[in-house]
Amino acid sequence: MIIDTHIHLDDERYRDDLDAVLNRAREGGVQRFIIPGADTSTLERAVEIAEKYEDVYFAVGVHPYDLDGFDLAYFEKYVSHDKCVAIGECGMDYFRLEGTDEEKEAVKRSQKEIFVAQIELAKKYKKPLIVHIRNASHDSKMIMLEHNAGEVGGVLHCFNADEELLSLANENFYFGIGGVLTFKNAKKLVNILPRIPKEKIIIETDGPYLTPTPHRGERNEPLYTTFVADKIAELLDMTRKDVEDLTTKNAQKLFHIS
Repeated sequence: MIIDTHIHLDDERYRDDLDAVLNRAREGGVQRFIIPGADTSTLERAVEIAEKYEDVYFAVGVHPYDLDGFDLAYFEKYVSHDKCVAIGECGMDYFRLEGTDEEKEAVKRSQKEIFVAQIELAKKYKKPLIVHIRNASHDSKMIMLEHNAGEVGGVLHCFNADEELLSLANENFYFGIGGVLTFKNAKKLVNILPRIPKEKIIIETDGPYLTPTPHRGERNEPLYTTFVADKIAELLDMTRKDVEDLTTKNAQKLFHIS
């Protein structure tokens, strides 16, 4: 069994054929699905999907690009739901910073403030974090350490292969590995994968984005986690079954799902 720990099933690109997407995945051995909370405008859709399908779970949170959607009271409406397993995806992303230095610093401050608020929410409700980090490894790590995010732990979603973040494995953080691992230009991630503690590796798609080879250019979907599992098996000299068993056990432990 594979658990897709990060799949945006609430995205409009799945609306017309969600049943088919899930059935293909199940037939291929993918049997649990977690919808991250990236944009509050789709949260009710995520809850609706999780309530409809026994094997789908969701998280509450906002992506650092969607700070205007942060609404603590709205999140608390859903955070105690039986199918809510995490807080996020939250974090820091400096990739698209624009404007003057002052304007960039203002965005960074806003991202930090809302990241901290979501860390505190996770600690309050004892939920793990789904953390998004892009071009902001050092600042993100310092915030997580300063605010004791390791109290609840979580996953570094779409792990960016920055070795500075590897020490977060000691802070109860896991590393989400997805389709990027199969890309020809993923040499950094390929090289660093063996340095991640095996008991801290979990699998994700980030669908509909980051579709693995050989389906690049298409919409990503949970079935394609099988290509990620195959690549992990190749790089770590494991069998595909051992990778499935390992990453499933890891995800079950982190998200407290069976």
